[in-house]
Amino acid sequence: MTGQVRLALHGPVARVTLSHPGKLDAMSRAMWRELRDAFLAIHGNAELRCAVVAGENGGFCAGGDIAEYPQFRFHPETLRRFHEEDVWGGLAAMLACEVPVVAQIDGACMGAGLEIACCCDIRIAGQSARFGAPIARLGFPMAPREAQLVAAVAGEATLREMLLEAVQLDAREMKARGFLQRVVAHDQLELEVQATSERIAQLAPQAARMNKRMLRRLAARAPDAPLPGDLLERAYDYATSAEHREGISAFLEKRTPRF
Repeated sequence: MTGQVRLALHGPVARVTLSHPGKLDAMSRAMWRELRDAFLAIHGNAELRCAVVAGENGGFCAGGDIAEYPQFRFHPETLRRFHEEDVWGGLAAMLACEVPVVAQIDGACMGAGLEIACCCDIRIAGQSARFGAPIARLGFPMAPREAQLVAAVAGEATLREMLLEAVQLDAREMKARGFLQRVVAHDQLELEVQATSERIAQLAPQAARMNKRMLRRLAARAPDAPLPGDLLERAYDYATSAEHREGISAFLEKRTPRF
C-alpha cells in the first residue's frame, strides 16, 4: 500500500497525518509533495489557528521509503531534485507556515521524521519515542539544507552523534537536550496534544502569526547582529488592531477574550 499525507480540519485545528502502513510511516516522494500541499493549504487558511502533525498506529515517521531509493539516488541530478524539490519543498512549506504547528511524536522519529519534527513549534513525545538519523548505515550523508535545519533545532552536537555514530536517543534524553517541550506516557500523548492545540486555538491568531514571522527572521541571524531596520519599523503596527484591543480589554474586564 502506498503512503499518503492526509489533511483534516477540525474547526480551527488542522491535523496532518503521515500514513504509510507497513513502513512505520516512512516518507515516499509523493508524500513529500503532499506534505508541501497540506502546509500551503494551512498557511492560506485564515480560519486555522493550529496544526498537528502525527503519524499513524503509534508511530511518527521512520525516515524515507528506502524501497524507492534505487529509482533516483544513484544519479546526481535526480538525487538533487529529490532533496531540493521534493524534500525541501515539504520542509520549506512547513517552515513558512505562520500557523503554530504541534508535533505528536511516538515510536520512531528517524531521518525524515526528525526533519519534519524540527519544522514544528511545539514537540510533544511519548515515552517510547526514539530519535536519530542513522543514514551512515545506508552509505550517504544528510543533505546540506536538511543538516542545517536539524543542527539549528536539535543542536550540532546531537546531529554529529546521530550522523557520525548512528546514535539513537530516547525521548527523555531529547527533552534534556532541549529538543522536546514535553514527554508524556504513551496513553496520554494524544490527550496532551489535543489539550495543547485547544489552548493555542483559544489564543490570539494574529499575534501567533506575527510571532512566527519574527522568530523566523531572528533565527536566520547571528545572536549579536543588529536587528533589521524594517523589522523594528513594522514591529508595532498591530497597535490599532481589533485583536490587540480585545485582548487588553478582556484582561481588564476579567473575561475570556473573543478572538
